[in-house]
Amino acid sequence: MTMNLLNKSTDNLPDVYVSQVKSETKPIVSLFADSESDEASETLRPQFWERFKLDELNHSEWEALCDGCGSCCLIKYIDEDENGDVDEELVEYTDVTCQLMDCATGYCGQYATRQEHVPDCIQLAMDNLPQMMWLPSHCAYKRLYKGQSLPSWHLLLTQNAVATQQKMRAANVGVAGRCVSETGMSDEEMEDRVVHWVNP
Repeated sequence: MTMNLLNKSTDNLPDVYVSQVKSETKPIVSLFADSESDEASETLRPQFWERFKLDELNHSEWEALCDGCGSCCLIKYIDEDENGDVDEELVEYTDVTCQLMDCATGYCGQYATRQEHVPDCIQLAMDNLPQMMWLPSHCAYKRLYKGQSLPSWHLLLTQNAVATQQKMRAANVGVAGRCVSETGMSDEEMEDRVVHWVNP
C-alpha cells in the first residue's frame, strides 16, 4: 500500500452552514469565525441539492453540503491501479489527522487559510470529485455524485444543528474526540493506527 500524500484535506469543513433553507431569503449562518468571504453571502436556493446538479451550485450551496465530519482530513492508505483508479473497498483510514485539525472539536483550526499552512491540502471541487471516491460513504458530495440522497441526519434536512450532531454521533460519524494529530508521528506509527469507523 502507498500512503496518499494528498490526504490532509480539510475540505470537509464548510465555510457556511444554513440555519434554515425553506426560502431564498433565509440567512446563512457562519460556522467559523474566519470563514467570512464575499462568496459566503450567496443565498441557498430551496432544496438546491435535489433541484440542481453539483456543477450548478453556487459557493455557499457547495459548502453547505459538507457535514463537517472531518473524515476526509484523516490520513488514509489508498491503493491505485495503473490507471489511477481506486477500489473504495481497499481504502484504509487511520485516526491520524492533519496538523491543523482540532481533535476536540473535529474542525480545522485554519480553514480559510489552510492551503497556506498545508500546501497539499485538497480543495474539493467538482472537477476533482470523481477522483475522490475514497471519501466516506456518508459524504454528501460523494452521495449526490452517485445519485444518492443526503444522509437523513444532514443539517440541510434536519435544519437543527444540535439534532444533526446527535444523529451523527448515533451513526458513528465524525472525528471529534477520537483522532490524533500527525504532528511528531512517524509513518510506522501511522500504519498501526488504521481504524474501521470510517467506511469509504
